[in-house]
Amino acid sequence: MCQLLGMNCNVPTDVMFSFAGFAERGGNTDHHGDGWGIAFFEDKGLRHFVDHQSACASPVAELIRHYPIKSRNVIAHIRKATQGAVTLENCHPFVRELWGRYWVFAHNGDLKNFAPRLHGSFRPVGNTDSEQAFCWLLQELAKSHADVPSVEELTLTLRELVPQIAQHGTFNFLLSNGEALWAHASTALYHVVRQHPFGSATLRDEDLSVDFAEHAAPGDRVAVVVTAPLTTDEVWIPFAPGELRVFVDGAPLASSA
Repeated sequence: MCQLLGMNCNVPTDVMFSFAGFAERGGNTDHHGDGWGIAFFEDKGLRHFVDHQSACASPVAELIRHYPIKSRNVIAHIRKATQGAVTLENCHPFVRELWGRYWVFAHNGDLKNFAPRLHGSFRPVGNTDSEQAFCWLLQELAKSHADVPSVEELTLTLRELVPQIAQHGTFNFLLSNGEALWAHASTALYHVVRQHPFGSATLRDEDLSVDFAEHAAPGDRVAVVVTAPLTTDEVWIPFAPGELRVFVDGAPLASSA
């Protein structure tokens, strides 16, 4: 299946260390070679890059490795196709607008017999189950709230909606509106919070280490969510099956099994 990477922070933070290890899984240290993508928020704006080439060989990924990305919310994805052709329009993360804000979504899994009625303005461009799920979630969120709800209200609604999709198969996903990061696990997700006192970390997939104390201020806090732990020397907390967690300002707010 695909692999997910999400980051939520209380200040704009460099994602390059985590992305360096994550991108190696797109064809080098793992076999996820059917495309990749990354989206990161800058205030209300969004930078969004996708490529149907593998992350380890993509010139766009090479550009991102050297791009000074600093963001409070990031979602990245490397694809192993289960539904939909290996084309640009089927690469995650997907982006839509709702309530005057960008929303970003990426999915790891396989949904069987999932054919929701889409009757609003949210329609898939490609032919993946993932994009259908994203469109349906936004459609139902828009029906449930007349105006921009709080993070807490959104979380309650998502907890009602997500099981309706998850009953069709594996539904690990990341979702962000630039304010919060929602993460749901059917099978495998892990998170770590990096905060003071900062230590060092070494990537599993590349010969690279960093001492976060040299790059972070005492008040900085970063939550990283991944399909499989990126480092060998940090304590990654696994999600329970069916658990939804929401992260704001680099910390988990709540979870639900």
